[in-house]
Amino acid sequence: MNIALVFIFMIFGSVSAAGNGTADTPTTFKPTTPKAVPTSQPTPVSTPSLQEVCMSRNSSCETCLKDAKCLWCKTNSKCVPYPTGDVLPKSSLCSLSEARWGVCWVNFEALIIAMGVIGGIILLAVLVYAKEDEKWDRKKKDRQEKSAEKRAERKAKTDEIRRKYGLMKDDNYQRFDNEEA
Repeated sequence: MNIALVFIFMIFGSVSAAGNGTADTPTTFKPTTPKAVPTSQPTPVSTPSLQEVCMSRNSSCETCLKDAKCLWCKTNSKCVPYPTGDVLPKSSLCSLSEARWGVCWVNFEALIIAMGVIGGIILLAVLVYAKEDEKWDRKKKDRQEKSAEKRAERKAKTDEIRRKYGLMKDDNYQRFDNEEA
């Protein structure tokens, strides 16, 4: 409630003491806030470009590759920005056998070969699994069919034995047909 009154005081500037709309004793509310003290101009902070960041890491392969956006070219021992628009760096930038990214001991040629081999192994494993799964499903279906056939044969034999010795019970179930009505 007090906050609402303060807000009203701020907007209208005066309040009627009697509350009848006439201002007998005008009261104004002026908030006191400290004035801002002028300071010196802030120095603009500039972020270095990716080219500058990579060039500053030219000392070794390990320091260059600490930033994932940089690529180490072993032929000219330079740290250059990784070409983000391309999956693989262009040969004009650095040959694949001499380009290092991520770790210094793996070049892009080896990385491409390793990824191809790993992808092939995974694909082969998935295909073998699918083939084996299909084979197991087929065997399971065959077992279920044989089991159903044997169950039917056993039921037929037991029914035959029951008939032979007069143990067969007749089903009292008959379908009611309302066609006569």
